[in-house]
Amino acid sequence: MSDLLLSAAASREPLQASFSDAANPLGLDGVEFIEYVTSKPQALGQVLEMMGFRPVGRHRSREVLLYRQGELNIVVNAHPTDARGGGHGGEVPFISAMALRVRDARSAYHYVLERGAWSVPTHAEVMELNIPAIHGAGNSRIYFVDRYAEFSIYDVDFVPIPSVDQRPPATAGLHFFGVVQYIGPGRSNDWIQFYNELFGTELIPDEQRFGIMPKGTLLRTPALDPGRRFMLQLIEPEINVVDSEERLQRIGLGVSDVLAAVKALRALGVEFVETAAAHTEQRGAITKTYLGSVVFELVHSEKA
Repeated sequence: MSDLLLSAAASREPLQASFSDAANPLGLDGVEFIEYVTSKPQALGQVLEMMGFRPVGRHRSREVLLYRQGELNIVVNAHPTDARGGGHGGEVPFISAMALRVRDARSAYHYVLERGAWSVPTHAEVMELNIPAIHGAGNSRIYFVDRYAEFSIYDVDFVPIPSVDQRPPATAGLHFFGVVQYIGPGRSNDWIQFYNELFGTELIPDEQRFGIMPKGTLLRTPALDPGRRFMLQLIEPEINVVDSEERLQRIGLGVSDVLAAVKALRALGVEFVETAAAHTEQRGAITKTYLGSVVFELVHSEKA
């Protein structure tokens, strides 16, 4: 969360020139991982494995598993304190965090704090990294990670699962496309400003749409590597809809051939929504909802 979402523009601190790259002030370079919190990690793990992910590591001190395929990393957090937290009841998995790759995590963290972001206290245990984080949508966190090239955060915090390929290939070339975020009524402009001022996002024109779920407002992040730019889709509730909770709702996965990807995932057991309003086509597809909340959206995307 951020003071940007609460304060009038005139009351905010002036922007400071902390970075020379105005188009990418944090040195963003894509998504390092998405984290789910759940009290039923085995059930969520089964869904992820149907989607082509494989468990590759266990956290050194917490009940946390790392799942991977290609360049996609998903962290499943079943640590009791976290699984009970967040106001989500624990029975239904929810996206609790996204970790962003940045040029320098410490500098990025201070940059966003200067602009009104709210810090999240982190408490690293022995032999764990202290990864800086701020509040995101709802009870989620946004982490900043700068160890992702030759040396990564997983080398410190996770123990590889024996005899498991640490780099399983991506099913049908799946790669990260973006995150869908549900927001409160009339909150689009607040969140557009939040992401623009903190991360340097670009607003996508309404006539430019991706996939088969065209609602909402699209933002594109900058990235040091253009192939790692990703989308944020902001969706306000329909009129008279009671559920107005703000949260990270689903993950968007890019793929060059949607129909081939759907065929490959169906062979693994994944079911897709096939209705008049939403159905598989070359532009995209969306899975059914698993475990009450887990949904993956496929979007046609030629990875740069």
